[in-house]
Amino acid sequence: MAPMTAELIPARRYRGAEAEERRAQRRAQLIAAAVQVYGERGYQNATVKAVCEAAGLTERYFYESFANSEALLLASFETVTHRLLLRIEQAGEDAGGDGEHRALAILRAYFGTLQCEPRSARVFLVEIRGVSRLVDEALGRSLREFGGLLARTLLPGAPEPDPMLLAGVAGGIIHVALHWIRHGHVPDVDTVAATALQLALVLRAGARN
Repeated sequence: MAPMTAELIPARRYRGAEAEERRAQRRAQLIAAAVQVYGERGYQNATVKAVCEAAGLTERYFYESFANSEALLLASFETVTHRLLLRIEQAGEDAGGDGEHRALAILRAYFGTLQCEPRSARVFLVEIRGVSRLVDEALGRSLREFGGLLARTLLPGAPEPDPMLLAGVAGGIIHVALHWIRHGHVPDVDTVAATALQLALVLRAGARN
């Protein structure tokens, strides 16, 4: 066997990196397609074939990245949640002012995103519930992260409140969102955000107890 030359090693590494980039791109395509399909049909009515067709990929590539549909749902939820949390956190930072003012900006951004991205909203609010223990755990983490963001905004420097309180406040805001969506996004974003802020302010009361 001929010895491996120094010239071949970088080339092989490059090809390996290129293959990983293509795989990551296909995974991202499948997640974007899943959000679209789940948002239109619902998770229970969506097939692997339908997601692959929306992504422009064969089922072979689905199983390259995901063990099953549940794994794709979980990845889709985590992607949507991460993107939403980054967006609303930035909205709070950009708003400036005191904690209550920034929390209101976060909630305006939250409800505005749900209104502008109804497919993502369906994945985030509806399709995730009751699928499996792993998916329910992901939902629980997202509730605590959302509640934690509001707590840090309203109570900068204070110890984080009870995790159950964080999840409860975030869950209450999500129920407000579901009610709002069912009623055709009425009232307007500013009004529903002000309503949700009343729930968020419970975190202050919890910190004082």
